[in-house]
Amino acid sequence: MKRLAAALALVPLLAVPAGAGTARNLPGTTCPAFPADNYWHADVSKLPVSGRSAQWLSHMSPTRRLHPDFGGTYGLPVTYVSGIHAKVGVTFDYASESDRVGYPLGSDTRIEGGSDQHAVVVDRSTCTLYETWDTRKSGTRWYAGSGAHWNLKSNALRPDGWTSADAAGLAILPGLLRYDEVAAGHVDHAIRFTTNITDRHHLWPARHDAGSVSDLTYPRMGARFRLKASFAISSYRPDTRAVLQAMKTYGLVLADNGSPWYFQGEQSSRWASGMLDQLKTIPASAFEAVDTSSLRISANSAQAR
Repeated sequence: MKRLAAALALVPLLAVPAGAGTARNLPGTTCPAFPADNYWHADVSKLPVSGRSAQWLSHMSPTRRLHPDFGGTYGLPVTYVSGIHAKVGVTFDYASESDRVGYPLGSDTRIEGGSDQHAVVVDRSTCTLYETWDTRKSGTRWYAGSGAHWNLKSNALRPDGWTSADAAGLAILPGLLRYDEVAAGHVDHAIRFTTNITDRHHLWPARHDAGSVSDLTYPRMGARFRLKASFAISSYRPDTRAVLQAMKTYGLVLADNGSPWYFQGEQSSRWASGMLDQLKTIPASAFEAVDTSSLRISANSAQAR
């Protein structure tokens, strides 16, 4: 860990012009995590504060601190496969809202531990993303709660009202922190996070909600939050600063129900404990909800202005 921290200290934070859309390719592929003009890559640092910000935050355990829900042995693993990988049929609990296509699942598929059991698989040959929730195998057959697939070079959204492998009906992968981008000093996208009580509505580009209350003073799936510009980050480690700068520039996207202020990253043994410890000190009160309505070009596309 000391060697890693020393190496990261030498990595400069990349200078990225304000408002510039970027989309770094996924490791070992020519595939972006969606196009540079996609919602996940939209700069929200200059957007107005949402009129619901104070209300939403009051229902999100505002005295808590951030919790990085990933590390060496936990987080969401990502599996990369080639186009010749065998595809299997999956039986879904929520079949009417799941994509009935072949999924490249097999003995090489890395499945998230815990109760969610997400599988996130990228076909590097076709730049197709496959995600399932509550993924399991019995005998020779595969089962999951729900599943979806996306063309990573497209801004197309799922039908409105449909879930995915996530409660918000969005893809999980583009909202995961990845070690390669943090080590490079620049994260170019918003970050997926959770809270425990949500409203039974969703905001573009979310397609689905799983709220337990019908109360607009509670946050909705798809709500976006950013770290306030006034929050000083210069004293933190370079890798921590890269994450915090992303939270200022691209923000956090509410994507599922779970513990308040838990945000997600890929499972990797390379994450530095020093960075994770620093991220756990950031107060929820340092965030504000933003009004993203001006980003929308089309209700059925994630392309953003």
